[in-house]
Amino acid sequence: MSKTIVIEAPAKINLMLDIKGKRSDGYHELETLMHQIDLVDKIHIKKDSSISIKSNSLEIPNDSSNLAYKAAQLILRTYGRGEGAAIFIDKNIPVGAGLAGGSTDAAAVLKGINILYNYDISDEKLAYISAQIGSDVPFCLQGNPRIIMDETVEGTAFKNDQNIEGSTCIARGRGELLTPLESKVLPWILLVKPDFQLSTAEVYGKFKMENVHIIPDLNAFIKAWEIYDIIELSHYCENVLETVSATLYPEIMQIKKSLERLGAVKATMSGSGPAVFGVFIHPEDALKAQQVMKESYSETYLVSSYGRGD
Repeated sequence: MSKTIVIEAPAKINLMLDIKGKRSDGYHELETLMHQIDLVDKIHIKKDSSISIKSNSLEIPNDSSNLAYKAAQLILRTYGRGEGAAIFIDKNIPVGAGLAGGSTDAAAVLKGINILYNYDISDEKLAYISAQIGSDVPFCLQGNPRIIMDETVEGTAFKNDQNIEGSTCIARGRGELLTPLESKVLPWILLVKPDFQLSTAEVYGKFKMENVHIIPDLNAFIKAWEIYDIIELSHYCENVLETVSATLYPEIMQIKKSLERLGAVKATMSGSGPAVFGVFIHPEDALKAQQVMKESYSETYLVSSYGRGD
């Protein structure tokens, strides 16, 4: 009898990213605003006797180095009784882009296995163990993603009310200390991923505080967010890691300028890059910009906040 769950794994963008300094453990002290968008991977999880990973993408590993595999291994070893999971990743989020593609897959696996095997692990406990996998995974556990259960699944307390919601959080520490913000929708976001990847470790390793000339203003962003002033909050979208990534690859700055020239209120790099997003007010500007950018960048996506409801 088939026992399968399919769960969406939304990408994130960093609406703002600041670095406060270096920590004693070697990581950087972050202050960032993460926001889930409706560019999603779909994670298929089936009950099995061992852990396996397959995907429609050749760009991600299908072994224990995959964060989704690590997530399955962690939850099954911690709470299981010898169970396994056959996982298939329907990959849509660009790889190595600063969009938490691997982390969101891992979070979906944690959620999915918890439901599939009826472990009844609390959200707090899941968030706690998820930080062992990666700094972005606790955030990716937030929200309420679309979940599809195979009708033949039995013996689970899961109820799928399809109340699909995304999440926006201030993240501090390594990214695992979360403060949720009220849900708001950014309806027109154009995301552009150039044809190269960046190493997160390399970008953080080359970051120097003295190269930062514009310091992100979190308080001003939050005030604009609370009154839902998209134009105002967009002006406060800043990412200090651009001082590294755009130096390594000046094309990142060219994409930012192109998006703003095409009507974006503001264009900003997400995470350690190289993906860049532009926030648009008018749908006709966003659609026109998508057509123009698509001519040079095949990985161009017109997206919205995850769970906007339409």
